[in-house]
Amino acid sequence: MRLTAVRRTALAACAAAALALVATACGSSDDGGGEAAGDGKGKGDKAASAAPAAEALTAGELEKAALAQADVENGKVTEVSAADDVAKDKVKADGGTCEPLTFAEVGVPLGEPVATVKRSWTEGPKKPSGDRTTEEAIGAAFDLDKALITLASYDDGGAEKAVEEVRTALGECAGGFSFTAAGEPAEIAKVAEDKAPGGADEAVAMTMTMVGEDGDEFPVKVVVTRKGATVASFTVLNLAAAGTGEDFAFPTEISDAQLAKLG
Repeated sequence: MRLTAVRRTALAACAAAALALVATACGSSDDGGGEAAGDGKGKGDKAASAAPAAEALTAGELEKAALAQADVENGKVTEVSAADDVAKDKVKADGGTCEPLTFAEVGVPLGEPVATVKRSWTEGPKKPSGDRTTEEAIGAAFDLDKALITLASYDDGGAEKAVEEVRTALGECAGGFSFTAAGEPAEIAKVAEDKAPGGADEAVAMTMTMVGEDGDEFPVKVVVTRKGATVASFTVLNLAAAGTGEDFAFPTEISDAQLAKLG
């Protein structure tokens, strides 16, 4: 692993401000844990979307349903600060077709939700084995997942519509797209559908290959789920993967914990 590449690409991602969670990722590496990807289907359960629309959660109810520190065994859960929360009017896709994917990656709810809540989760540090070289040990310290979790509650079938818009955009934007977030440009080289985690009424999962400052490419995991009238989206960056460009597993422990709280 080239540590210079890890540092350069991770910092470039921070500067781009393409992800609210990436900005947080540059500040600390002492929080916690990823697991293997789930075994759900990326297209989700379309039959569930045909059911009557559930009632939207109020702001207070959504706050209670948001992931909390007590809900995780590994890592640290924090509220998303105003500085790291990119406003919807500060995000623009180059071409409206891929806008739903842009919003999903940056953590901006689609449509007009009744209430929104955001949380950040950072994986705990991994202990390197005793026979690793110093460089490998330092590289292991970068092997941390950072997740931005966005909850949005909708009236009148808005949650179903939001998921469908993401699913449609996924099919149309496989060849990549570009966008700006908080005035900074970002480029996605390609988008590939993944298996989605279980536990939701509907789920769409994907790997977006992001282009760094020096042309380096690295994966970002984006999962959009629906539970009743609430959409829970997850955007995950692995700092080591940002340097090596290698794939990593979506941390299903976080989606499992969040979706369980939604009932």
